[in-house]
Amino acid sequence: MITEDLTALLQPRDNISLHRLIRVLTDADRPESIYTYMRGAKARELLTAIGERRLTLRHDAFDALPRSTAAEHLRALLMHHGMLPQRGPEPVARFERWLAQKLAAIPDDSTRTAIERFATWHHLNRVRKRAEDPAVNLETVTHAAKQEITEAAKLLSWLADTHGADVSGLTQAHVDDYLSDGPSTRKHIRNYVRWLTHDRPSPRRRLEAPHREAKSVPMLTQTQRIDLVRNCLEWERVGVSLRVAGLILLLWAHPLNKIVMLRRDRLQRGPTGMTITLGAQPAAVPEAITDLFWRHAQRPSNQQTTNTATEWLFPGTRAGAHLHPGTLSTRLKVLGIDAQRARNATLRDLVHDVDARSLIDLLGYSPGIISQHAARTGVHMSDYISLKGAHERAPGND
Repeated sequence: MITEDLTALLQPRDNISLHRLIRVLTDADRPESIYTYMRGAKARELLTAIGERRLTLRHDAFDALPRSTAAEHLRALLMHHGMLPQRGPEPVARFERWLAQKLAAIPDDSTRTAIERFATWHHLNRVRKRAEDPAVNLETVTHAAKQEITEAAKLLSWLADTHGADVSGLTQAHVDDYLSDGPSTRKHIRNYVRWLTHDRPSPRRRLEAPHREAKSVPMLTQTQRIDLVRNCLEWERVGVSLRVAGLILLLWAHPLNKIVMLRRDRLQRGPTGMTITLGAQPAAVPEAITDLFWRHAQRPSNQQTTNTATEWLFPGTRAGAHLHPGTLSTRLKVLGIDAQRARNATLRDLVHDVDARSLIDLLGYSPGIISQHAARTGVHMSDYISLKGAHERAPGND
């Protein structure tokens, strides 16, 4: 039935790509999800446009469409199954489209020019550079860039409305005034303000947006952490995928934006047991949880519809993509896990029990992060001290 419906909608005739699209959709383990997808107004409109040849299977044709989740899901599906060519990291392409739309919405005066320079020279170049590293979560990088660009534009809008000045007239008094009031998101102007300073050689014109350290570090007790580990082991009504992700966080303090980027080959099972590679060296997986991990590795979630044959350990709902860290954070709450508190508590316990260099090799953390957690927990070890000093002397760690 679904094959007939898709054939009538897509009218493939002699188009090999459309015949393949029909096969991909009809081969889903859960055909009811495809019916649900086809009933959506946006999705059906896209499939109809393809069938009537008003929408071709080309990136420029999809770029010309109004932005929608349905269009991005369909584009991802076509790329994942070879019906559209890969064009580099998709988060970079989405960021470039977002940036063009964002700049177009800013008043066409000195504000737009100022924000365009910051967005292009600082962020876009950095995003493209970071995209060269396959270990970098580009969703996290582009999210931070969008946040800083948006807040920089708000600062200049406030400056014009409140003081009748443009960016050339921005002073430290203006920055202090702006940060003294308003929502906490204003703190994200810090990088923009520091970036502006590079254009101001005179010390009298230097600007600074003070970095505000958190007054407290959210933390679990050791008992609470053990209880959460027990939840991951025993709550069989919760999916295996979520329980495995929770254990990776609770046992190794791996950040969510890196957990979602783990590939299936990071889990290896050999004669001496199972290992998981999070940093430079593989870490042993405790025997009590190896079966749970292996069950998940053999059949990750979100493969019942279109994200099949994926290399991700935690696939997302979009074809070819991994799970979003924000989605994982929300889902972990089902197990009672607050990701930030759990990560801090795990690092606190690890720095007590494992030497710094071993942690860096096993977990993939920077020396600076490890030394910060060591200092918070009062660990007095020579290697932590030397690592902290090396981190503080490194360029850019000011």
